[in-house]
Amino acid sequence: MTKKHKRQDDFQKVKLKVGKKKPKADNATDVNFKSRAIHLPEQLKQSNAGPTTHRHLNIKDLLSQLHHYNSNVKQGALVGLRELLSAHPTLVEQHTSAILSEVAALFTDKDGTVRAAVVRLLRFVAQCIPVERVAPFFPLLSAHLTCAMTHISESIQTDALRFLDVLLEHFPGLLSQRHNVLLTSFLELISQRRMGKKDKSAKGGFVQMHTSHSLQVVVQLFWESFLSYFMDGCRLSRFLQAVVEERPLEEGMTNRNALEMWAGEKSTTTPIEVKWEEHGFGKGRIQMFEHSGAMHTPHSTYRLRPDSNLAAGMNKDLNSAETVQGFAETLVPLLLDIWVEAAGGDRVQMDSGHLLSPESMALMFQILTILQLLRRLTPQGDQQDILDAWFRNMYLADFKHHYMKNFPYGLLEVARHKKKVDGKRLHQQAVVGTVAGGNVEPLALNVTLCQVMVTLSLKGCSDVVGQDADWLGPIRAFIKETLSSGSKLSSKHLAALLEVVWRMIVTQRSRVVTDELLQAVYVQYQQRNLGVTVRTLLLSFFSQLYIEEHQNHPHIARSKILASWLASLPVQLVQLGSRNPQLSAHLLETVQSAAARGNKDLLNILQKRACSLYDPQDGCVVVLPVESQKKLVQILYFLPVIPPELLSCLSQVCNTGRVSASLATALMRTIHLRSPLSGWSSGSQDVPVKDVDYLSFFFTTLTGFSSETLQALQHTDEDCLMPSSTLSPISVFATTLDQFLHHWDVVEEVCHCLETLGSRAQCFDVIQTAIIKNLCGLAVVPDCLCTALLRCIPRLLDVNFLPSDTLLHFLSDCCLSMLNLLLQLEQSAHKRDRVWEACFAALSAVPRLLRLVLQSLRVCDLCEEELPHLAQILSLLLQHTQLRNHMMANASLLQHIIQDLTHFYSGETREQWLTDLLYCYSVTLSGPRGNMGMREIY
Repeated sequence: MTKKHKRQDDFQKVKLKVGKKKPKADNATDVNFKSRAIHLPEQLKQSNAGPTTHRHLNIKDLLSQLHHYNSNVKQGALVGLRELLSAHPTLVEQHTSAILSEVAALFTDKDGTVRAAVVRLLRFVAQCIPVERVAPFFPLLSAHLTCAMTHISESIQTDALRFLDVLLEHFPGLLSQRHNVLLTSFLELISQRRMGKKDKSAKGGFVQMHTSHSLQVVVQLFWESFLSYFMDGCRLSRFLQAVVEERPLEEGMTNRNALEMWAGEKSTTTPIEVKWEEHGFGKGRIQMFEHSGAMHTPHSTYRLRPDSNLAAGMNKDLNSAETVQGFAETLVPLLLDIWVEAAGGDRVQMDSGHLLSPESMALMFQILTILQLLRRLTPQGDQQDILDAWFRNMYLADFKHHYMKNFPYGLLEVARHKKKVDGKRLHQQAVVGTVAGGNVEPLALNVTLCQVMVTLSLKGCSDVVGQDADWLGPIRAFIKETLSSGSKLSSKHLAALLEVVWRMIVTQRSRVVTDELLQAVYVQYQQRNLGVTVRTLLLSFFSQLYIEEHQNHPHIARSKILASWLASLPVQLVQLGSRNPQLSAHLLETVQSAAARGNKDLLNILQKRACSLYDPQDGCVVVLPVESQKKLVQILYFLPVIPPELLSCLSQVCNTGRVSASLATALMRTIHLRSPLSGWSSGSQDVPVKDVDYLSFFFTTLTGFSSETLQALQHTDEDCLMPSSTLSPISVFATTLDQFLHHWDVVEEVCHCLETLGSRAQCFDVIQTAIIKNLCGLAVVPDCLCTALLRCIPRLLDVNFLPSDTLLHFLSDCCLSMLNLLLQLEQSAHKRDRVWEACFAALSAVPRLLRLVLQSLRVCDLCEEELPHLAQILSLLLQHTQLRNHMMANASLLQHIIQDLTHFYSGETREQWLTDLLYCYSVTLSGPRGNMGMREIY
């Protein structure tokens, strides 16, 4: 029988015995350990979510709260955003997209406090972000702004105008690019507001007030209405101003400066500078282009974005007169109604007719500014003419009735009583003054009204004065009185007045009217101590009137006032000088144009003042900038006569170095072309430059110094004077490097002009006689003069003409002196090269000159220190291959000099310079013998 084993249970019960230790459980924790404190300071810091507000909210938290349903939470988030962005401005650029998109979505929020906070935040953000960073997100801002302006709620519509104010202040260019939607919405908005107020007033809202406070309530409502109209006018004016200014410039236009306001109706061309020196000998062709270069060809048609997002594409909607007419049909009646309601009717009568209160004057000024900007929406001249004619047919009667009836306007001074005034009204008056840029002056209002009305006058009609005399007469009288009163005007007011004068002169085409208006402007022009801007305005007006309208309008060409102004320009130019180079440049431009057109009065005055203008010491030709100097040189071509006194001044101008060498070259070419010796036939018996004066001018320019200066050099003892010796028969006066190089360039042009004369033999005979008479007796000669003679004589010498012995001996002394100077010019490479070039040209081209130089080299008369210099001079002549034939023809003289030097050093030791000389001499003698023709010359 098998034995049974007892099965072991899974969970056995442990029996505990008394006095025995209780066994440890399997999952018992061992507490036999030691612990230490762990410090983690980084974990105690704030999270990495970026800067926070005082409520510990970062920018992500604040932006997320803008979607909250509670208005208080959204307002708090907006306030927190402004606090956070003020403390950390870098966050604005980092989160531009999120900030603009979230803030723009609240333009149409139903709570007014939230919208007010949005306006404050948007104004702050707009100050911190540049325009180029906002441009990609501006379509979104524009869409939300349009939604707010067209919203059903009036309060949202009102706050939309505040958003528009912020965008107009900081981003007018971006706003103008989307004017086709925003401008229309804005116009509809102010129209609806005006109609709504009219409906309220029609229901008897003002009539039913019979309490003791009814008058105060009526005045308060009037001020609220007036302020609303005024603010709407300011916004519309700024909007249109942005559209006009941000439009791309037309082709040919360079700027929109106020100085050229009156020139906006004329076509412009781009001048092309042609250098005739490059084409005089057929070196290149001159290409002719259509439109005189004013029409450019686009280089590429590629666009990064569609044209709908560009200013050019947006502005094309208002480029035509028809589009602006449709826009004006709604706006102009609205402006007339605003003026009649807010400042017209009984109130105008209360303001004593032509006297307006400051508030009414500010409102009228805004209305006129808007009318001005409407016309400027069409930049093309023909479209502006169409628009002006349309305005005349539609609104001339209304404008005359409402605006010109009491012209000119003055300021109504109201007595201020010492009584308590409503603080809200004072605030409204302050707002009007601030938005209008301060109180509007009566002069500004009247001038702006003249600008608006004068565009409505008929253009090109002979009876324009008769048809519009009822309203053009007061304008003309006001312009004459304002300009002739003697009061100094600001540049802004003067520019507007000159624009009106220009328009009236061009349109009325009456010689009487032209002289009256120009006389008034000329009185203003003759005032002393005018500002530079004002003086430039007046000068630009007269110059452009003469240059651009002189030939098209005979009544302008026959104006005595314009002729008197032109005749006074040379005197003004002499008096002005270099005190204001910009004004002098304006004067010169007009003088050059009038001289080119042959204005006799101007040319006569210019002839009398020529010596002052071209004075070599302080004349305009040496003190003005380079561009003005060029114009003065060009004016010389139009002078009737160039007398000897003027030629003397011009010669000194060329030699003093105060004008560039290229300008001196142009001056000499001008004198050359004015002389009959140049080959140009003269139709009149009176020649501009006589032959004697012509040759005298070029000889004086060739010498580089006046006779008085050369005589003074004979008694000088300066350090730059090299004393005379056997190797330097003439005492050479060393000039500066700049003066030497300048005179070298001048001499090149002198030679070029004299070479083109008909008879070279006669020309050389005259120059030779002048040199013998004026220069051969000098003991001290400047180095530039010696170089000039050595350079000029070979170029002018005729092959059939033998120079005189006196001239040859003087040239030999100059050549030997310059060769001796050449050895001392070690640091001036430019000067040394030109001295050697002149000496070589003379020695190789002038007959018997080299023999005279060799004959003057007498070894017995030299000291021991001068012998090395003599050897260096001979080595220099022997080493030049082109002088070999000349040296071989004078071999006997050369051999005699070498023998004397060798005899002087007949000892055992021989100097290195003598060895070099003997080597060069042996090489030269070993070459081929000189030809018989060269021998016969000597």
